[in-house]
Amino acid sequence: MKRIVDLIAEELEPAFAARGYDPGYVRVTLSNRPDLCEYQCNGAMAAARAYRKKPIEIAGEVVEEAKDSPLFSRIEAVMPGFINVSLNPEFLARYLQEMAAEEKLGLKEAEKKETIIVDYGGANVAKPLHVGHLRSAVIGESIKRIGRYMGHHVIGDVHLGDWGLQMGLIIEELRDRQPDLPYFDESYEGEYPAEAPFTISQLEEIYPAASAKAKTDEAFRERAHQATLRLQNGYAPFRAIWKHIMAVSLQDLKRNYANLNVSFDLWKGESDADPYIPGLIQRLVDQGLAYESEGALVVDIAKEGDAKEYPPCIVRKSDGAALYATSDLATIVEREQDFHPDRYIYVVDKRQELHFIQVFRVAKKSGIVAEETPMIFLGFGTMNGKDGGPFKTRDGGVMRLEHLIRDINEAVYEKIREKQKVPEEEMEQTARIIGLAALKYGDLSNQATKDYVFDVDRFISFEGNTGPHIQYMIVRIKSILEKYRDLRGGEETAPIRPAATGTEKKLQLSLCRFGEVVETAFYETAPHRICQYMAEVSDAFNDFYQENKILAEEDEGRQAALISLITLTRRVLDTCMDLLGMESPEHM
Repeated sequence: MKRIVDLIAEELEPAFAARGYDPGYVRVTLSNRPDLCEYQCNGAMAAARAYRKKPIEIAGEVVEEAKDSPLFSRIEAVMPGFINVSLNPEFLARYLQEMAAEEKLGLKEAEKKETIIVDYGGANVAKPLHVGHLRSAVIGESIKRIGRYMGHHVIGDVHLGDWGLQMGLIIEELRDRQPDLPYFDESYEGEYPAEAPFTISQLEEIYPAASAKAKTDEAFRERAHQATLRLQNGYAPFRAIWKHIMAVSLQDLKRNYANLNVSFDLWKGESDADPYIPGLIQRLVDQGLAYESEGALVVDIAKEGDAKEYPPCIVRKSDGAALYATSDLATIVEREQDFHPDRYIYVVDKRQELHFIQVFRVAKKSGIVAEETPMIFLGFGTMNGKDGGPFKTRDGGVMRLEHLIRDINEAVYEKIREKQKVPEEEMEQTARIIGLAALKYGDLSNQATKDYVFDVDRFISFEGNTGPHIQYMIVRIKSILEKYRDLRGGEETAPIRPAATGTEKKLQLSLCRFGEVVETAFYETAPHRICQYMAEVSDAFNDFYQENKILAEEDEGRQAALISLITLTRRVLDTCMDLLGMESPEHM
């Protein structure tokens, strides 16, 4: 289906042309003054200079041509040259009925289906997920889902940190604790144990202990560094330990990401890119891009016209070790070989912007990625506590993500227990569904690049701009539909009718923008647009519900039409929730 703004534009273009004006000036937008009109065209303002006329004169001529259009209930020219439009209720009702008949609610899928890599997650193995991993996970998951809804082939990659110094630290700490393990016996020639010599809880204690030791014990840190190099060079005993670390960590990471309703198509890490590094380095050298600087190998990335200076990208340290940039570039080589992506989206802390500018520029300068391929860095801000600083536990530590989820679920559980509207057997599951929506919506409703304050009390509120409030509107619709079925002995269907009240039209106007909002959210990589839209639809439905007594409506035909309208409202809200990785419960 075409978007409403496009249909309005198509109606106004012949009117511009009929009066001798280039129809290319027609641009239609949603009105920012809904008290005056519903949509607005500023084409006369843009055309005025070219045709040396007052904007209001051009606007008046266009309105005269278009005044009999069946799309409009009102069209008028207002100073200094705006064309204000309100839609014909009959046209709007037909549009919504057509939208309701389509599986994707009238969304216009992308004409060119792209293969898109979304790099999000970024967890380090051997460490528990903490609140710092939340934003990448939930923003990336929503971008992946929105892209797929648009018809693209979207591949989500967790891109684990599994190949750095932390591995050497764990290996050497394990050696100090259990020196008799076969991995540390140089003369051992048998098979290494199939079972890991540690549990996930032990592993999560080993790493911080080793990290702390390395800060004060230079000899230990050097041992860890050498162990890392031996691991990366293929030393079999350390590869065996690494496989144990991966197996134990992945099981725990998958469980925790699943609790967020976040999933990945690829569980690859830095280790998967390692085989591609030698070829990458050779390519950069052969192309004359990489050169030695103070013993390191670097690539210049500065471009003419840069507003500031960018340092060269280091691709190999003076001791021969690879860096994060090397690993990320090698990962791109692997992705190009395996998937030939049309677009890359990296969902990463905004403080890593310089790193990704360097990586993207080297990738394109070397021809690893075609110059025209979009490489998008979606840098997100910090989740802060009420004190304005980074969100911490009460004792000042970094909070584990599973503990944060647990605390929110418990707070929601107490809230719904007090209301006594949820059956006892559903309370725990309902608390989890509401708690997850509170957490995700609290994050996603903010523009990704901005910092925000994490406020549990506000996020779990059933009122205001919150996930639970939107869920409550959906549950209210479910309740009405259930009562209607009981009342009528089934669910009669009827076409959506032209709006009879102001709040009914307001709801219809909100619903018709679904496809436009999803498109915008995708092309701007902005899931907060969908949050804003859900809040708008929920508020419009709430106003409509207060004014229109659906179940008490005596006209059965109108009642059935209203049921069709709120059924569409539920479908729109449910779809938006799913695009953001949320759902709604049966009762609240």
